[in-house]
Amino acid sequence: MPQAQPMTEAMYYILLSLLQPGHGYGMIARIRELSGGRVEMGPGTLYGVLTRMKEEGLIVLASEQERRKTYAITQKGLDALRVEYRRLKHMVLDGAALEEQT
Repeated sequence: MPQAQPMTEAMYYILLSLLQPGHGYGMIARIRELSGGRVEMGPGTLYGVLTRMKEEGLIVLASEQERRKTYAITQKGLDALRVEYRRLKHMVLDGAALEEQT
């Protein structure tokens, strides 16, 4: 598999939140939960990234009722998320050298 560009933190957490299909404000709450409160995503960031990821085929619009749009991760999005997870894991392991410093 070719080397993918690193994801932004927003992309990573949106895809992670969409392991269970969700809508905008539900995703914001899920991202807060997944990150232990460390990541607070605003609606502007969320909807901008959702639009881009939809265009890239990483997510799809699963349903739309009134004004509530529910999104789901695609297989391409899941594959990209797994690649990014492995990349981040390797970075953390590589950084273990910091713990050896006194």
